[in-house]
Amino acid sequence: MEKLKIAVQKSGRLNEDSLQILKDCGISIDNGQDQLKAEARNFPLEVLYLRNGDIPQYLRDGVVDAAIIGENLLIEKGDDLPIKERLGFSKCRVSLAVPKDAEFSSVKDFQGKRIATSYPNTVTSYLQKNNVQAELHIINGSVEIAPNIGLADAICDIVSSGSTLFKNNLREVEVILKSEAVLAINPNLSADKNDILNTLCFRIQSVLKARDSKYVLLNAPNDKLADIIKLLPGMRSPTVLPLAEAGWSSVHTVINKDKFWEIIDALKAKGAEGILVCPIEKMVL
Repeated sequence: MEKLKIAVQKSGRLNEDSLQILKDCGISIDNGQDQLKAEARNFPLEVLYLRNGDIPQYLRDGVVDAAIIGENLLIEKGDDLPIKERLGFSKCRVSLAVPKDAEFSSVKDFQGKRIATSYPNTVTSYLQKNNVQAELHIINGSVEIAPNIGLADAICDIVSSGSTLFKNNLREVEVILKSEAVLAINPNLSADKNDILNTLCFRIQSVLKARDSKYVLLNAPNDKLADIIKLLPGMRSPTVLPLAEAGWSSVHTVINKDKFWEIIDALKAKGAEGILVCPIEKMVL
């Protein structure tokens, strides 16, 4: 039977998050220390641990069939490669930053300036859209140090918390794009590998839906039940069960985590009591 070859970052946070989502999908991977390749025990999948910057070319060449990769890198080196799933973790942004004491009012201030970056294609495209010409210094590594040593007037790099910029006396002034981990694919998969990919994506979707949701149980007085139900989205509609105590019902539902506290506050105001909140492991719709 054919196996789907999937690339993940060799090390770092994206590596950990990638292996975690595969684990949450019920896929057991025999990966020892410093291995470059590992097979799943219970799913037709082979994992290749690759250098992040090499992954788009390996995808393009068909060496791997799919990859969990940062969208920012895909835009920089593989914008011809299709995204199968957006994964919602390893979020960051690609931004332009200048020294803290530098004056800045708009992107036009980069005209004629020197910008150090590991994302030359992304920066060039952004500057062209804004009719700005600048001199790019391509650096692989610690881009943030470039202004401090006089190599550049500004930088363009990935930003998560902004702490690295702060430590290097830089401030973020322009967000070029926002990024997250994605599942990118080689568009020329065989029918068998496409079937495996679709099965994997179904599992990933179930995991992601569960991560974004909370299972909520509450007690509601029957005379306020209609108002409480109106507040609850549910997967289809809330489950309502009578309690042993007359005049009360138990209500079960699923709430999106982004609206969780807003809905909980409204439920309490309508008379809901004994509210229990449980994590959801998987959600299959």
